[in-house]
Amino acid sequence: MTAPATATTTTAPPKALYVYGITPAGVRAPRSLGVDGAPVRLLTGSGLCAAVSAAPARLRPRRRDLLAHQAVLDELAAQGPLLPMRFAVLSPRTDVLLSQLRSDSAHLTRQLDDVRGCVEFNVKGAVVPGHFAELVRRDESLRDLALRTRRRPDYEANVRLGEVLARGVRREARRAARDVLDRLTPLAVRTVQGPTDDECVLSASFLLRSTDERRFRQAVEARALEYGDRLALSVTGPLPCYSFVDPSPAPAGR
Repeated sequence: MTAPATATTTTAPPKALYVYGITPAGVRAPRSLGVDGAPVRLLTGSGLCAAVSAAPARLRPRRRDLLAHQAVLDELAAQGPLLPMRFAVLSPRTDVLLSQLRSDSAHLTRQLDDVRGCVEFNVKGAVVPGHFAELVRRDESLRDLALRTRRRPDYEANVRLGEVLARGVRREARRAARDVLDRLTPLAVRTVQGPTDDECVLSASFLLRSTDERRFRQAVEARALEYGDRLALSVTGPLPCYSFVDPSPAPAGR
């Protein structure tokens, strides 16, 4: 398998395979058509199955192909553990992919065991703008600055006050995000943190037992109520376990 393409358009080599995911052997081939309307088939080797279709000559992230990719994964995930590939993962030939299944079978089987009975949820937290009144009430230095600016308003003073308030709002949102992460992490089998910035101060993926989904959603809702004045939480899932899959074994010695 090769890494997903980062370019807008990918030209696949002749007879290349588009790879959707890897499952234990014995699953049924998805009925859904794959990317570019191609039928999906299963390649089986070493107790594993790779769901593949013929790669289109030109591969673009069109909405219909993204939805087709997801539909195939949904059918596979409904049958058991799945190592999902992200959109646009290709293998150059059938024999290459079967060889990889053989050589990596122990690693891939462990990965499947790790996600068995699990789903992924992603939680993001965005800064809520305008969380000023409470901030000023609790911070004496901010109260003093706001009072001085009100008494002697000018452009620079207003800009300075705005910058200080914005930093304070982000600081409060980050503090809330840390608490949310601390509260949710014990509910998950594993947690992976994603990139954040000044606006999105929380991004984390959680590997959950399917039986814990309701409890997890309730915990997110409780935190959203607790911190809704400073942190806007959103949750996406259940998803295939993209963030918890490593299709390639670590090099020897690591």
